[in-house]
Amino acid sequence: MIAIVFIVIMAIVIGGASLFGGADSAAALSATTVPWWALLAVLGAFAGFFAGGIYVGAALSSLALLAGFSLSDRPFWNFLGEMIWAPSTNFVLVSVPLFLLMGEIMLRAGLSERLYRGLNVWMGRLPGGLLHTNILACGVFSAVAGSSVATAATMGSVALPYFEKSHYPPKLVLGSLAAGGALGNLIPPGITFIIYGLITETSVGALYIAAIGPSILVVLLFVLVILYYSYKLKLRADPNAMGVTWRHKVASLSDLLPTTLLIGLVLGTIYAGLATPTESAALGVAGSLILALVDRKLNWKMISESLHATARTTSMIALILFGAYVLNYILSSLGVPQMLAKFLTGLPLPGWAIMLVIIGFYLALGTFMEGLSMVICTVPLLFPVVTALGYDPIWFGVVITMLVEIAMISPPDGTVLYVLQGMRRQPGPITDVFSGVMPFMFVYMLAIIILMVFPSIALWLPAVLS
Repeated sequence: MIAIVFIVIMAIVIGGASLFGGADSAAALSATTVPWWALLAVLGAFAGFFAGGIYVGAALSSLALLAGFSLSDRPFWNFLGEMIWAPSTNFVLVSVPLFLLMGEIMLRAGLSERLYRGLNVWMGRLPGGLLHTNILACGVFSAVAGSSVATAATMGSVALPYFEKSHYPPKLVLGSLAAGGALGNLIPPGITFIIYGLITETSVGALYIAAIGPSILVVLLFVLVILYYSYKLKLRADPNAMGVTWRHKVASLSDLLPTTLLIGLVLGTIYAGLATPTESAALGVAGSLILALVDRKLNWKMISESLHATARTTSMIALILFGAYVLNYILSSLGVPQMLAKFLTGLPLPGWAIMLVIIGFYLALGTFMEGLSMVICTVPLLFPVVTALGYDPIWFGVVITMLVEIAMISPPDGTVLYVLQGMRRQPGPITDVFSGVMPFMFVYMLAIIILMVFPSIALWLPAVLS
């Protein structure tokens, strides 16, 4: 329902703008070599594939072949191998399975439980102490996991037992864990930045640096939400935390040391210019293996399970990426991205209004489409529009990643929400997760608006370090 309302409003705005003074837009529509009804038919076919439950990668590949044979007069089949070979041999893409493998090893080595326990010692005195621990633990773990689903699953399995006999409302507990999980891609080294950089040929290192400011902003907004509900619901500090002394706090730093070392190894080498994202990912895998060995958790079963999970996720991403590359090649040869850019930039609307329309489009899309698929399918079409409007590609990469994270926690199809619902030990409806995450989702949207008003939050640090 949310998606339908968004799409109807955007259609009315764009349609009205194109009717009243959109001469350039009309010219752009007539300039394309493909009639609009054919493009709408392709879009309808994709919606049919998606509604039918077909895997996104298979749907994109089938749609590419359908569009190629029906709309293009070029022998595109002669270039299929080259189109798939180019992204599959890209050095940057190698970092995706490496970062995923690092997170899987961290999960099975039990380092996430030590991280949560150590942070809880420091956060327990605050009103809503364990809720703050959820956010910070997810944020820190995101710096080594690079995946929202992995972050939510890992920290959810660790955190939920702490709340079984606590005074915290289940909705707020689940909402804070979902919000914390939604930091998994925004905090470097997020997988979405790698895919975006590959598609748009933007520096992944610059994207990682640009994400630092917005990540801090989102975490602070989440903390403010927890403080507000803590005072509203009179959530006091944890009773067990009142007797914690500075000696205990200093001793708890040993639980934070393994994750801190791994973060320094991965992100420190990137920010210092000592390694590329792919090289730092390889260092991270080596570091996680050493930490697992030191903790005596390293064995063949753990390595096998980590490799199996990594291969499954990487194969899913690769299938989507290759299908999208073929589809985008065909649409580009038909002039669709160029036509769309001319159409939107020719509307009698300021650039910020068009950007709000694009953001609204992603928010609507995120209510029923998985985040990574959303990026791969839409960025090649909308990136020319954004650059034509004068927006910085690095800034747009950060905004896109934030929109992907909102999609991961957007009812009714947010992946993170179902992950947490499936991990609940105490039975309850999934509407608990839906209602609990809504305040965090709204402040996430607020963070995007703040980033539009103050783009230097993302662009200042890359400019300084360059």
